[in-house]
Amino acid sequence: MKQRIAGFLFDWLVGAYLAVMLHRIVWHELLLGIEGPTSSGASSAAFIAGIPDWLVYGAVGLALASAASISKVSLALLVQGKLERRMWQRTAALHVASLVLSLTFITGWVVTKISLVDMFSGERLRAAGRIFSSLLQPEFAILPQALSAIVETVYLAFMATVLALPASFVLAFLSARNLMRGNVWTRATYTILRALTNFTRSIEPLVWAVIFTVWVKVGPFPGMLALMVHTISSLAKQYSEQIEDIDPGPMEAIASTGARPLQIVWFGVVPQVFIPFLSFTIYRWDINVRMATVIGLVGGGGIGTMLNQYQMLAQWREEGLIVLVIALVVWAMDYISARIREALA
Repeated sequence: MKQRIAGFLFDWLVGAYLAVMLHRIVWHELLLGIEGPTSSGASSAAFIAGIPDWLVYGAVGLALASAASISKVSLALLVQGKLERRMWQRTAALHVASLVLSLTFITGWVVTKISLVDMFSGERLRAAGRIFSSLLQPEFAILPQALSAIVETVYLAFMATVLALPASFVLAFLSARNLMRGNVWTRATYTILRALTNFTRSIEPLVWAVIFTVWVKVGPFPGMLALMVHTISSLAKQYSEQIEDIDPGPMEAIASTGARPLQIVWFGVVPQVFIPFLSFTIYRWDINVRMATVIGLVGGGGIGTMLNQYQMLAQWREEGLIVLVIALVVWAMDYISARIREALA
């Protein structure tokens, strides 16, 4: 019953999504040439004038989901593998899926306002040529400042990773489903922590950097805090998923000796996840070095701040030198971390 309800909701969402694309993109943007939403928020169709668009989309989605449920031309059943190859419903569902994917591509093209004419016009190509020619002639006079800034960036990423480790380690065990099945309190803890880490991870480090820049002023400290918050939630997720994939045998063997829960975790779980944890941590430091360069664009310190300053002044030769330094350091970090991970595998 639950699977059937979930399938109906899936078809409803797909139907509503299809209605949005047909109305907003095909009808409004492509046929009528109207960009963006209507000013009143009501539907532009005459026979449903005054009705909010979202209500129309929901009704259309409900109608399509009902039709799919009756005819079994259902994308949910197709995804669940319940439509056999020889069934006409499967063929029809594949055509519907193709329509949805095609309209999604068209929607993406329209929403992102892709214009090959603008991109390859003579004026645009000349402007791009000027920028790239400057970038390929780096100004080495600012090399000492760039090296100092990139060192700050690497340490910013390092401190964010190291300071995030204790919290990530603890949260990982509290966010692992196989360890938190005991009672209602452990399950509630698991649910709350999962939701919290998912929320903090969904907010990009750039946004966290803006928040912390307002809180503790401009500099490397808010950048480090932004990376630390994002690293805690990301590592906690990776760690907890690794814990959920462990072999339960050692835990059961240790539990049979009368060991306490903490002892079971320490001797039955930690030895199995230590090497993967270490590999994840090194990889995360590598990611944080890359992120730290972007965080500097909003005042989070490091070479990103320097990059932003020269970009605002349109000094592209200086930009070229900074980009070169970033590329070399990121390449070196990637090479070193890859070799370390290979050694640990």
